[in-house]
Amino acid sequence: ELCDNLRMTTIPQNAFQGMNNESLTLKLYKNGFEDIHSHAFNGTKLNQLILKDNKNLRRIHNDALRGATGPDVLDISSTALESLPSYGLEAIQVLNATSSYSLKRLPPLDKFSSLLEAVLTYPSHCCAFRNLRTEKQNSWLSIFGNFSKECESTMRKPTNEIFYRDDSYNTSLWSAEKNTYLFTTDEETSPYSYSAIFDDSEMTGFDFEYDFCQPKILTCTPEPDAFNPCEDILGYSFLRVLIWFINILAIAGNFTVLLVLITSHYKLTVPRFLMCNLSFADFCMGLYLLLIASVDAQTSGQYYNHAIDWQTGSGCSTAGFFTVFASELSVYTLTVITIERWHTITYAMQLDRKLRLRHAVPIMLGGWIFSILIAVLPLLGVSSYMKVSICLPMDIETGLSQAYILLILVLNVIAFIVICACYIKIYIAVQNPELVAANKDTKVAKRMAILIFTDFTCMAPISFFAISAAFKVPLITVTNSKILLVLFYPVNSCANPFLYAIFTKAFRRDFFLLMSKLGCCKSRAELYRMNYFSAYTSNCKNGSSASGPSKASQALLLLSALEK
Repeated sequence: ELCDNLRMTTIPQNAFQGMNNESLTLKLYKNGFEDIHSHAFNGTKLNQLILKDNKNLRRIHNDALRGATGPDVLDISSTALESLPSYGLEAIQVLNATSSYSLKRLPPLDKFSSLLEAVLTYPSHCCAFRNLRTEKQNSWLSIFGNFSKECESTMRKPTNEIFYRDDSYNTSLWSAEKNTYLFTTDEETSPYSYSAIFDDSEMTGFDFEYDFCQPKILTCTPEPDAFNPCEDILGYSFLRVLIWFINILAIAGNFTVLLVLITSHYKLTVPRFLMCNLSFADFCMGLYLLLIASVDAQTSGQYYNHAIDWQTGSGCSTAGFFTVFASELSVYTLTVITIERWHTITYAMQLDRKLRLRHAVPIMLGGWIFSILIAVLPLLGVSSYMKVSICLPMDIETGLSQAYILLILVLNVIAFIVICACYIKIYIAVQNPELVAANKDTKVAKRMAILIFTDFTCMAPISFFAISAAFKVPLITVTNSKILLVLFYPVNSCANPFLYAIFTKAFRRDFFLLMSKLGCCKSRAELYRMNYFSAYTSNCKNGSSASGPSKASQALLLLSALEK
């Protein structure tokens, strides 16, 4: 026993050589150790190696246990170790690594061939041992397909008897039935023995009833919880494919819209300004999905070894900030766009009430400040992005965190109601048969139905399940919520650039004009240029010949507002 010696900073080579050959229990706790050298325990037969509470112990050399036998028990709790040695772990039956927060990765699992109990710091590490146990069980079952029945018959017989089927000296074990011989544990009195199936080396220390029928089970704590199940980031294989398609669509679509709107030589109007904001928000959502997809691809099959670095690191915090900021700014901008369209149509003939750029800029500035504030709060301790692997603020342990989640969800629901109400009013306005022809009426109705449907598809499932979870009555698991994350959450980010920009005539005109500058689509660009000047000349003539706004001009304003 060696403890409370802060002056000892290293354990050198052969530090314990020459001690007796009996099994040793080395209690080396609460010292100043920082490093354990190669062959430090050479020549010892270790039963227990207790290194707990060495707060400064950061490194154990890979060959520190080389030349030693054991240990059976290794205790490295409350140390600063960042890794375990790759040699000498085969004999360990009990591993204690509680409060070892720097130990974020485990060595290859095949090194723990004798491990029966592990008490660790992070639940994700227990996923590794759960997978190891499954692999071992599958390897046994692949050899002994019918051993479950044999075990049942064994448990019903005296402890020194099992049966073996004589089937032309077949070496398969079966349940007791006809043409069987009594198979006792005394090889001299039995016609067959385990040696007929296994080599002597394989039979060493093996007992059928204890080692197979009642196998030792590896126990590991802490167990993974509902927020961090034993799975990769995305969980399902089909999501791993879909998320790449969705994030590329979101990034490409919104980047194209931003590029065309920013490079356009036409005047920056309020709708263009709002579309730039919306495209940037949805572009950020695409970046979040790209980040999640990339990390999932890198850690696939071994996420348990990367979970701590990812969820507690800057990567997950960045992803979480992107998704909350993008989501809130997108919802806010969609609401402003819808209100602007309603305002333009309602006050189409009152030019003095028209929304100007000087009005839109402070409105959107408020949206940016609000979205940044909401996204920063989890970084300051209000909820947390570290709770789950997909980096959403799902921590509702405190009342403040619960209120934060509910605030976001309620605001999103209110925004959706406002959007629906505005589009209903717009539809009523354009339904006037004196203003809009029937075919135009149908076209407008379909367009608004698509806009509302995409908003509902995105918001409704997320809001419903999130509100139930916020009240601590979850109706869906984290694993299934990842389906919502990929299939519903980014719907708006993919659809918005098409519904609000790419499918409009104004955007197509700007796009072909930009392409003509690059030497492409010149004839198509010239056609759009001629149509634009023709429409402009026609409007000027109509305006000069009429003493007041006509029905036709009102209809034109209504439809142009919807086309923005």
